[in-house]
Amino acid sequence: MDDGAKRVTRRRVRTRARLLDAAFAVFAAKGFGRVSIEEVCEAAGFSRGAFYSNFTTLDELFFALYQERADLIARQVADALAQDGPGLDVPAAVDRVTEVLLLDVDWLLVKTDFLVRAAREPAVARSLLDHRARLRRAVADRLARAQGPTPLPAALGDAEGAARAVVAAYDGVTTQLLLDKDVEAARAWLKQLLTALLAAPPVPPPDTQAQDPAQDPAQATAHAPSTHGR
Repeated sequence: MDDGAKRVTRRRVRTRARLLDAAFAVFAAKGFGRVSIEEVCEAAGFSRGAFYSNFTTLDELFFALYQERADLIARQVADALAQDGPGLDVPAAVDRVTEVLLLDVDWLLVKTDFLVRAAREPAVARSLLDHRARLRRAVADRLARAQGPTPLPAALGDAEGAARAVVAAYDGVTTQLLLDKDVEAARAWLKQLLTALLAAPPVPPPDTQAQDPAQDPAQATAHAPSTHGR
């Protein structure tokens, strides 16, 4: 590739990035269904020609924006879980995940628009389900390989079940964040939930052996021969 072609490629990459950044701000402020191509171009400082050289429709831009942020979250979780090497220190990993995970109200507004569309459009639903499956795999693969000091709670079943619980916890916390806008509280609550899910102490199995009545006064009384009427 010659220098001229490289400059064109770099310029196009920068143009695309500016369009995505501008679209993110406009979508978050107004909602996807209320935004026009002209508004995105104006926010980015480009003409419609610049838009159409990168995207064919506003839908395509919207999906590209969602994919970009969704991939970022998957990388954040995978990277945070990968820092322990072959083993996995679950409490430390929970701390890292909650420190770096994207908890941004504007992103959640855009994500919610995507979710509402997915509920009505099967093609959009497939895209969202694919992202969620990749995120779960990133978590489940790491948990399955872990040989750390903290075993996963048996109630979660296996690594896949644990991964589903992690994603569900994130969903619940972000829903609350959309309403109260308290990012620090959301991080703290997410940490508590993930710690409870993944690092809870194992519940000891019930004692099924017959207890020696002599060891329990109540049992001893219950089993003692009655002297009533003697």
